[in-house]
Amino acid sequence: MNYILFDSANRPNLLPLVFTRPVADLRFGILTIREKWEKYLGVKTSSLTESYLQIKFPLVESDENILINGSICPNKPLVVEISNLKSGYSLVKNDTVIAMCLSKNELKLMSDPDSDFECSTVETTVEYDKIEHPWDLFMLNEKAINDDFKLITNGRKSQVLSATNRTINPENIFVEEGAIVEFAILNASKGPIYIGKDSEVMEGAKIRGPFAMCEHSILKMDVKIYGPTTIGPYSKVGGEINSSVIFGYTNKAHDGFLGHSVIGEWCNIGADTNTSNLKNTYEEVKLWSYLDESFVSTGTQFCGTIMGDHSKCGINTMFNTGTVVGVNVNVYGSGYQRNFIPSFTWGGTQGFADFDLKKAVKIAEAVFSRRSKVFGKMDKDILLEIYNLTHNNRRA
Repeated sequence: MNYILFDSANRPNLLPLVFTRPVADLRFGILTIREKWEKYLGVKTSSLTESYLQIKFPLVESDENILINGSICPNKPLVVEISNLKSGYSLVKNDTVIAMCLSKNELKLMSDPDSDFECSTVETTVEYDKIEHPWDLFMLNEKAINDDFKLITNGRKSQVLSATNRTINPENIFVEEGAIVEFAILNASKGPIYIGKDSEVMEGAKIRGPFAMCEHSILKMDVKIYGPTTIGPYSKVGGEINSSVIFGYTNKAHDGFLGHSVIGEWCNIGADTNTSNLKNTYEEVKLWSYLDESFVSTGTQFCGTIMGDHSKCGINTMFNTGTVVGVNVNVYGSGYQRNFIPSFTWGGTQGFADFDLKKAVKIAEAVFSRRSKVFGKMDKDILLEIYNLTHNNRRA
């Protein structure tokens, strides 16, 4: 069976994080949502997403296809019900379409706005986790780390930790091959600690689980990590982090506090940057919504910064409680920044100007080359499309 992960109508609620990726490629826990499904299904998946992203994340069709909502996380009962779907049927719960089983022809009819084709429905009572808003990524991260930890480490043995470390509940700590951990304190009494392949935890690091550190990432000396926190692959992290998710290829290498935040890929957080994650009034935090074009309540007292891919901030940057930073933003200057900073802007408290697209591409090329990667035509075309899509945000 061919499996396709599709972006649902809720996708705009997850901007700016999905400007540059399908919903299924959001990371929380240890794995992305796509990686979670592929672990459960034992197959590779493709994507049905926005047309400008489709060239980088191509759709693979077959005679029989199962389409799965890319914002929903798998579990065993859900996988069983999806696997039992018959052609022409969809699995639903309340108003949410979880999955559809479609022939190639039915898939074309479903994509045709002039077609009157509709699936027959099967209602499920299975509970599942779903990412509907950016703050869900850190709100649901504790459960996701626990679930992914069991999924990844089941039947496997951890590498032996060096005797230089101090540990609490070492049976709840898993270290992958090639990882280096020396003179660190690892407390897994509140949740598991996962140290990814070829990563490094430097001397003096203090980690409280649940915590996930993906491959080739680095925790610098004296870093303080409060779970639940996820550090994606190829990232470098220092300072103090609490209840946050970093997707990957991002540096927060110096002192400063990051709390209840989600940071995209290819970002750089300047030294002594701090995020406020709690209002002095203890009110529920409001966050900018691209869908509503206004600030909406998150339903939580704790929410820091949501930052899209390729964005950067200078030293001593101060982010207000509940700040949304778009894609390819360069923030600098003293004082608290505004709570919504549109994509492709450059500046700070003294005002913002449009980020020149050619300069943005040159910077991305330089950042990619440092990781021995090529920022190719597909990536440039995606940035151009985002630049055009976010034009009105910059004019507001």
